[in-house]
Amino acid sequence: MVYKFDETNFDAEVLQSDIPVFVDFYADWCGPCKMMAPVLERLSVTYEGRVKIGKINVDDCPELAEKYNVMSIPNMVLFKDGAEADRQIGACQPAALAKKFDAVLG
Repeated sequence: MVYKFDETNFDAEVLQSDIPVFVDFYADWCGPCKMMAPVLERLSVTYEGRVKIGKINVDDCPELAEKYNVMSIPNMVLFKDGAEADRQIGACQPAALAKKFDAVLG
């Protein structure tokens, strides 16, 4: 399951999460973002219960995008213990993201 994050739930769902959280900053009009959607869906199943995967629409949440220095999309930030642990800018292969997840999981 891919979660939807916004200003109302970001602190509770991302920063206060007891497991790592992968946040995809995206926009509906972004082609590479659309390419990543099925990849994130598959990874959310593979890592269920170990990594929470969600999305933030930068057009709907410009303050969060600005706070986390999102200058281009897709811009995917991996949070652990409420802090940024890793970042992927641009579309990538599922294996590259899995490697990032495995690294924060230890």
